[in-house]
Amino acid sequence: MVHQQKVALAGAARLELVSGVVQLRPEDAMFDAMLRGWRAQQKSRGLKDETIDPRERLVRRFLEFTNDYPWQWTPAHMDEWSASLTGEKHLAPSTIRSYQGDIRLFTEFLIDGRYGWGPACEEAFGVHPVAIAHEWNTLPHLQDYEGDPEARPFTREELQRFLDYADDQVARAVKSKRKGALAAYRDATLFKVIYGWGLRRTETSKLDVVDFGRNPKARQFGRYGTLNVRYGKAKKGQPPRRRNVLSVMDWAVEAVEDYVENVRPRFGFPDHPALWITERGGRLQPSSINDRFEAYRDALKLPKELVPHSIRHSYVTHLTEDGVDRRFIQQQAGHECDSSTAIYTHVSDDFMNTALSKALAPAFAGV
Repeated sequence: MVHQQKVALAGAARLELVSGVVQLRPEDAMFDAMLRGWRAQQKSRGLKDETIDPRERLVRRFLEFTNDYPWQWTPAHMDEWSASLTGEKHLAPSTIRSYQGDIRLFTEFLIDGRYGWGPACEEAFGVHPVAIAHEWNTLPHLQDYEGDPEARPFTREELQRFLDYADDQVARAVKSKRKGALAAYRDATLFKVIYGWGLRRTETSKLDVVDFGRNPKARQFGRYGTLNVRYGKAKKGQPPRRRNVLSVMDWAVEAVEDYVENVRPRFGFPDHPALWITERGGRLQPSSINDRFEAYRDALKLPKELVPHSIRHSYVTHLTEDGVDRRFIQQQAGHECDSSTAIYTHVSDDFMNTALSKALAPAFAGV
């Protein structure tokens, strides 16, 4: 008879716990072993550190809040913590649900019989972990969008003022012969690219020069006919999603072409792959994009509810007003569902009135 040896799964208790060693603080040692095991389990599923690390930090914060160890946690702990996130920290529902989901994942890992953490805790402390996150004490995902209701796109007039102001900063820096002209030119082009291709802030910061390519159906754009977005918004626990965005605005193509060929080389880092580089040869970070955006917005006294993401909203809204096919816009923006594209669309009153007239025209044709 052939006996098959059972192989422990990555993250199993017997792989993380050191047998025969007396721990000075056995509770802390068990908790640390649990986190190591959870990390190993997530790694085996292909998750990266940038996903795992925030989850681990959240579990440690939950431990501090409860002042109890995972094998002592109960649904009441989840109730109290969720109430504090809402009533004291005033976090958005989507953020609270994300936090609750991470704690749920950790506790479900602990109570999964395949990993052996329940028996290990039972043997060491006489109790075992239980499920603490249930339908009645966590937020359900009831709607597609839970963002700030004040969020909106730029009007066309606001956007023109913003982009003109960004260009003016370049002219002022050049005229005064002060430092910062290259950075101002870079940033002015960057905002045009966000709008011209409907990008998110992080997607924009991670662009490389080689991400632009030719589109045989739009030869007039040369090597800037399409943009390969390699760091699109990821689904939770998954790698960034890629998409190709076709160029549709000739003036935006002209702006980025001029920047790449005439301005970027003057930064002096020819081997750096990034499209947006700093004076010191680093990659421009999303926080820097945000800082420059806020400086320009506030200088123009534009509403505070306008944020960098509003430029992306404007891309979807303005293409919709211009009569571009909805499915095409959805693909360009990288939305899986049309409902997501609808959230981004805040068309003007003129557009709505025109659409209404078209809808009513057949009914009143014979009147």
